[in-house]
Parts: sequence; structure tokens; C-alpha cells
Amino acid sequence: MTEDPGLHYEVDGSIATITLDRPERKNAFTLDTVTAWVDCLHLAAEDDRVRVVVLTGAGSAFCSGVDLSVLRSIDSTPLAYKHLLMNKIHRIALALDDLDKPIIAAINGAAVGAGLDMALLCDLRVAARSARLSEGYIKVGLVPGDGGAWLLPRLVGPAKAMELLLTGEFVDADEALRLGMVNRVVDDDVLLEQTYELAGMIAAAAPVQVAMIRRLVRQSASIDLRTHFDLVSSHMGVVRSLDDYAEASAALRERRPAQYTGR
Repeated sequence: MTEDPGLHYEVDGSIATITLDRPERKNAFTLDTVTAWVDCLHLAAEDDRVRVVVLTGAGSAFCSGVDLSVLRSIDSTPLAYKHLLMNKIHRIALALDDLDKPIIAAINGAAVGAGLDMALLCDLRVAARSARLSEGYIKVGLVPGDGGAWLLPRLVGPAKAMELLLTGEFVDADEALRLGMVNRVVDDDVLLEQTYELAGMIAAAAPVQVAMIRRLVRQSASIDLRTHFDLVSSHMGVVRSLDDYAEASAALRERRPAQYTGR
């Protein structure tokens, strides 16, 4: 990591927070940010204390995507652009997808282009009322570069996704909620409080079971029902053998909160 990659990472209890911190650039990310972001996701993955990750932005924006100065600074050949995406920027998306722990986007303002894609890659999204979402690529002469054309149809349907991708129109928080792009909309001044409350509920659940549910949902996009059932039967056999399953059963019988250990 560089000394100041425009990103901060901290762990408080069982929740890790990644904060994009270039507010003067609406948290547009550079190649240094990409490296730091991937490193932080790996840290969260390897830290047994961490059960949930929160992703947010500093200042008045969530993320405006890739800093366009990055694109202007590299070799302009088609192959160079392909390598930039596949070997640099796409590493964030793949690390997010690989993370075996839920990640929640706290969308505190504009999420545009790759910034919106990063939010869509998260498992859950809590939006401030001031949030505005746009794929936006079309307005700068580009195509969705970080998964938007794959992610958006799965959330809002192909026709609406096509409209949003081809127009680059902004969607406000309430419309995003109606479309299914975000899970919750809250007042700006309680965004992080409400996000951490949700994260805390998930962090209090049995971590192996949470990881397997996340895996099942994400894999369902690319497998048939029979393969899904095969995976479910294997996962069910594993979780029933865990101490946390016995603890959940005992807590239910005894009408008390369960205390999970991840074993």
C-alpha cells in the first residue's frame, strides 16, 4: 500500500469498515486505491474476528468510479485498457465476490459508474435519502466496465437495466428501493448507525452458516436447480455437525440468545 491510497480500513468488534476517502474527487479511485482495497478485502477474509464488512465513502459521495485521470495516464492501446481492467480494477470485484463474509454498502451520496457497480457487488445496500445512483458509462462514451451489465439485470430485470444502462439516468434512493437496487433507505444522519445495526444482527448469527447461505445465493446465478440441491444437501450435512447448530437448537429450546463460536 502507498502511504495514502485514499482508503481507510478499521475493525471494531466483529465488523470491518472500508471507507473510500478521496472526498475532493467524490471518492473516485486510483490504482493505489485499487491495491489497498484488494488488500483490505483479503485482510477481512483472513481475520477470524471479522464477520461482516461495511463499505462506505467519506464526505458527500459514495464513489464516482474510476478516476478518469487513471485512464488518461496509461498506454492508449486496446490491449493496455484490457489489462488495466482485468489485472487491476477487476481484482476488487473478484475479491468482493470471493469474500466468504457478507458485505454491506452504506451508500451516502452519489454512486456512479464503477462506484455503483461496487455497491451492486455487495450483498446488501443501505442508502441515505440523498443517495443518487447511475451507471453513467454511456455519458462518458464507455461501456459498463465493472460488472454493471451483469449485475443490474439480476436486480431490476433486463428491460429496466437496459434503460438505465443506455440512458445513464440517475435514480434517487426511493426509486432505487422500489426497483430492488437497495435494501433500505434511511435518513442521512443515521445511515451508518442503521447500517451497523444491520451488520451487527448478521455478525451475531452463526458465521459458517452465514457464509454458506451467501455462497448458495451467489452460486444460484450460474447453476441449475439440481446442482443447487446437491450443494444444499452437502452444506446442510456440514452445518448440522457444528457446535453452532447444537447451540442454536439449545438456545431455541431455552428461549435465550444464542452465542456462536464459528465451530
